Amino acid sequence: MKWTAGRIKALKGVQKFATLTAYDALTGSLVDGAEIPLVLVGDSLGMTVLGYETTLPVSMDEMLHHTSAVARGVEHALVVADMPFMSYQPSTEMALENAGRFIKEAGADAVKIEGGALRTELIEALVGNGIPVLGHIGLTPQSIKETGGYKVQGKTSEQARRLMDDAMAVEQAGAFALVLECVPAELGELITKALKIPTIGIGAGAGCDAQVLVITDMLGISGKFVPKFVKKYADLNPVIQAALSAYKQEVEEGIYPSGEHTY
Repeated sequence: MKWTAGRIKALKGVQKFATLTAYDALTGSLVDGAEIPLVLVGDSLGMTVLGYETTLPVSMDEMLHHTSAVARGVEHALVVADMPFMSYQPSTEMALENAGRFIKEAGADAVKIEGGALRTELIEALVGNGIPVLGHIGLTPQSIKETGGYKVQGKTSEQARRLMDDAMAVEQAGAFALVLECVPAELGELITKALKIPTIGIGAGAGCDAQVLVITDMLGISGKFVPKFVKKYADLNPVIQAALSAYKQEVEEGIYPSGEHTY
């Protein structure tokens, strides 16, 4: 059965669930095959796939391209597309048009947007027009120029109160779930208990309703620094490097292709 935004929302208080990013048909199929209910086509593909330093340069065309690929590889999971920087901030009209493209052209089931109370009108407009929305507060990577980098959010009582207000506003506006990124575990748990929609934590502690990780980080193939909250469930980088080196050596020495690999 296909996962929907409503089915995800109904997991609140019933079942914790895992979420992963995916960037193409292959990773989408692998995540879907693991029976993970929600696949996020994150704008993190800017760093993991496209070689950018941040998510900021990622374009609509790039996100549509990769979302389409993921959607073709997924049969059951809910496919959520990250709306890239400046695809929704300028106006509600622009946001509706671009979110609609993710649904119509790329086969996404929902979109994700960053921001709290300031996004309520936008969330209401999207949901009112039949586009499910996954919210995102705490560390919002599209705002790093303003926040000064990748830092834990909500460390002071004032910041914590503001994030709680943001969470309540996003829920009230109609989001079906909310990503909490890089906030103290105690605050993540408090927000989770206060909301009627699921929280999806990434560096927000075990008290959240769900967890999300970047697939290349948890598989150990990112090749770069990974945050403290990442657990490597595999370390594939040395395995892949060893295979590539063995292939190179066998070709150079004339060992490959052997008779069994020859027509």
